[in-house]
Amino acid sequence: DGHEWGFQYSPYAYFNEHCIFLDSKHRPMAISRHSFERLLSIVEQFPGYFAGSNADLPIVGGSILTHDHYQGGRHVFPMELAPLQQSFRFQGFENVKAGIVKWPMSVIRLTSDSKENLIDLADNILQEWRQYSDPSVQVLAESNGIPHHTITPIARKRDGQFELDLVLRDNQTSPEHPDGIYHPHKDVQHIKKENIGLIEVMGLAILPPRLKVELEQVAAYLVGEDVLVADYHQEWADELKESNPGLTDKDQALEIVQESVGKIFARVLEDAGVYKQTEEGQTAFMRFVEQIGILSE
Repeated sequence: DGHEWGFQYSPYAYFNEHCIFLDSKHRPMAISRHSFERLLSIVEQFPGYFAGSNADLPIVGGSILTHDHYQGGRHVFPMELAPLQQSFRFQGFENVKAGIVKWPMSVIRLTSDSKENLIDLADNILQEWRQYSDPSVQVLAESNGIPHHTITPIARKRDGQFELDLVLRDNQTSPEHPDGIYHPHKDVQHIKKENIGLIEVMGLAILPPRLKVELEQVAAYLVGEDVLVADYHQEWADELKESNPGLTDKDQALEIVQESVGKIFARVLEDAGVYKQTEEGQTAFMRFVEQIGILSE
């Protein structure tokens, strides 16, 4: 995009070749048309890499908002493998395949061999989402002049075509959910209470280091060892013990605990999804899609 950026392989062992692309100028993160241009340029320049950005608002932004940067690497995430549950074409962009991804979060996938058409359409969707409200499903573009809507974008090349996943984000809070309406809710915060950022959006759980010891303690509790379980895990540990009586094998207990953590993380993603996987939620999702303008079948 005619501008100098830095590249570093990061010290985080999330996945193979995890890397960060850094703006050479110190400026705040911003999701814009430029974001889509740069992300698609990155995946063109680095074959086999994905590239994505965290959102640019608090609560739904998973990392530093004060310096513009992207993340990338050589990894296939669960979200990339997820199929479309609904397909359509947008008016004026007939050569772009589009659809809603079957995923707990609210994802519009765009695929085309034309970078320019993808950028134009993605920018249209971003601008529409920033000002779109649907109070019937607790979707609000802004309150008291404070914006709530942005997008977590992910770019990749697949089968010779460019692909953009646009994840709709909403950072509202409420008395019931002061940490965020579309944020891990209280009952799952014993596993994950931090913001849901780019990597987690795509299905790879970045969990707090405290769990390394705490999950082993829960597993020990399941096999009847005299061990202290963290207060915030106690109810969960009791439920696991009740549903798995007579456990004596520590390795088996740890497998049960880890499987439960995976299910809880899936719930975390559901909490972060703006449009829920219900008939009401998906109907509302399509109302937004139709607002942008789709071709009738």
